Amino acid sequence: MAGKQISQSDGQAAMADLAEKMPTAVRYLLQQIEKNHRGGTVELRVPPFGAVQCIEGMNHRRGTPPNVVELTPEVFIALCFADMTFDEARTKPGCYFSGEKTGELARVFPSKS
Repeated sequence: MAGKQISQSDGQAAMADLAEKMPTAVRYLLQQIEKNHRGGTVELRVPPFGAVQCIEGMNHRRGTPPNVVELTPEVFIALCFADMTFDEARTKPGCYFSGEKTGELARVFPSKS
């Protein structure tokens, strides 16, 4: 994710106040995913706040990537906080999964207890 990096303290503060700081929280979490799951196999989009490429394997450089997951901010946050499973996210309105490698993105999110 290009641009200024969000500090851990700012990211944690944003996650504690999602009602007021949803854009910063989403960008911070995307930044963490990009950092911890480097690669270009899947493009993860959370419009209108950001997008990253992640998961090792394929490299994508131009045009629409072959593997895209687009999530609403609410579903993305629920996945990040383990309030929803990846399979549940697939059924939510406004979420889009395209490409055979999109399932690999499930390992990026913590498991729902």
